[in-house]
Amino acid sequence: MLQFFSKYKFFLGVLLVLSILIISIIYSILKPKEILPIFQPAEVNAELVDSTLHYKKKYHIIADFSLKNQNGETITQANYKDKIYVADFFFTTCQTICPIMTDHMAQIQQKLKDDDVLLLSHTVMPEIDTVAQLKKYALEKGVKDSKWNLVTGDKKQIYDLARKSYLAAKDVPYSPYELIHTENFVLVDKKKRIRGFYDGTLPEDIDRLLHDIEVLKAESP
Repeated sequence: MLQFFSKYKFFLGVLLVLSILIISIIYSILKPKEILPIFQPAEVNAELVDSTLHYKKKYHIIADFSLKNQNGETITQANYKDKIYVADFFFTTCQTICPIMTDHMAQIQQKLKDDDVLLLSHTVMPEIDTVAQLKKYALEKGVKDSKWNLVTGDKKQIYDLARKSYLAAKDVPYSPYELIHTENFVLVDKKKRIRGFYDGTLPEDIDRLLHDIEVLKAESP
């Protein structure tokens, strides 16, 4: 028996390698490709969605916008055209979840420094977060202007973006255009569709977000 294996060991080695290759190819063919869901308002927690959209089950995209960033530049949907990006809502004087969220967004910025995925943070307190205040905050947090916009502007527009586009903030009853922002990071694809929600305070969700960005990059042409 030992003589048999000794005589044919090269042949058996080649056969083993071929078998492994064939099994690997079959597995890769049969394994379903990972695809992220496309989120619609009707599928999201109703508390985070404007009541006019509770019924909407398809064709939801992020609305056009025009806001000012930390450098006083006008930022619109054109700045994010054909880009994957991560959006959130915050305010600079927040002492609870915002510092954690901003630190995690800075980590994402560092992880994605060599690709064209962008970041977009909206203040929910534009009356306090002026361009000058956002610039000060951006410098403190290491924001790279080419990668990450902190934006302020018309309060109603920000309210509508949070509730009607990104589906990421709670309404304050009886107080027009007042928001309770959540810890949500929102992943948006090149077609302006929501592809994921993540808890911006949890390291494990940041890892999941980074994984999903790679999935989305593989999906996008």
